[in-house]
Amino acid sequence: MTETAKKATTPKKPRATVAKSTAPKAAATKTKTARSKVTMMPSHEEIAALAHRFWTERGQEHGHHEEDWHRAEQQLFGKAS
Repeated sequence: MTETAKKATTPKKPRATVAKSTAPKAAATKTKTARSKVTMMPSHEEIAALAHRFWTERGQEHGHHEEDWHRAEQQLFGKAS
């Protein structure tokens, strides 16, 4: 007579539950979590306008456009988060 052994099975992991959202998909992509408020990402035009303002305030000195751009990004993204 041949004995067959049952394979030991590992316990199944519980499924992660996904909260259903009633918000439109466009709004859902702009939020970090379901509980955080909606944050808008600054547009290219907004960053450019602020960088231009920094350039003007500096006396329109050429050669620092990247610094102005990064400063504008940091300021606007800081407001967004």
